Amino acid sequence: MAWRTFNGNLLASDIHSAVENAIIRETDSGNRLKVCIGSDSQVYNGHTEFATVIVFLREKRGGFMFIHNEKDPNFYHLKERMLLEVAKSVNIAYNLCDLFDKYNVEMEVHADINTNPNFESNVALRDSMGYILGMGFVFKAKPEAFASSSCADRAIH
Repeated sequence: MAWRTFNGNLLASDIHSAVENAIIRETDSGNRLKVCIGSDSQVYNGHTEFATVIVFLREKRGGFMFIHNEKDPNFYHLKERMLLEVAKSVNIAYNLCDLFDKYNVEMEVHADINTNPNFESNVALRDSMGYILGMGFVFKAKPEAFASSSCADRAIH
């Protein structure tokens, strides 16, 4: 699973090591971090593209992110695609939560799902919220879910 930085550089190590190194580097520099994990997808001519991001926010000092892109040859209906996005984010959060606990870094999982029932993505809100909260993670949906709705959205090719 290849991860890259926003400028396109591939990470030299696995994602777990890269995240730990980033946390150590940033805290050694005096930065207080918060991490937001989110995914987004787009359907193109019979296939689906997913982007998952790990966004590192430095308190009052900007941020940076790691990105993973994935092409899936399948077409998914909206609710299924929304739940797949959430599953990708939860999977990464689960695999990294030991680091966030170890270094006392606050973490949120963002879902690209609208809380307004007038929007189609709302069909997956309750299931997504239950899944993320059930895993013990902080849940954010639109309009607060910038990691998925803005960062991951821009990371899709």
